[in-house]
Amino acid sequence: MKKNMGGADRLIRIVIAIIIGVLYWQGLVEGTLAYVLIAVGAVFLITSFVGFCPLYKLVGLNTYPRK
Repeated sequence: MKKNMGGADRLIRIVIAIIIGVLYWQGLVEGTLAYVLIAVGAVFLITSFVGFCPLYKLVGLNTYPRK
């Protein structure tokens, strides 16, 4: 897997995952919506740490800076 996510994309995904976690922890989201958001947050964290997004690959998007 070649990296296809730039630093800004990774940072934005991490921030969104943290926001989702805080919303869940504060009890502002509950039920099915909470589970869906936690899953999305987990995917965002994993793709951020790996630097590869399968959806980017599918649509041909690459924000990784070229050397």
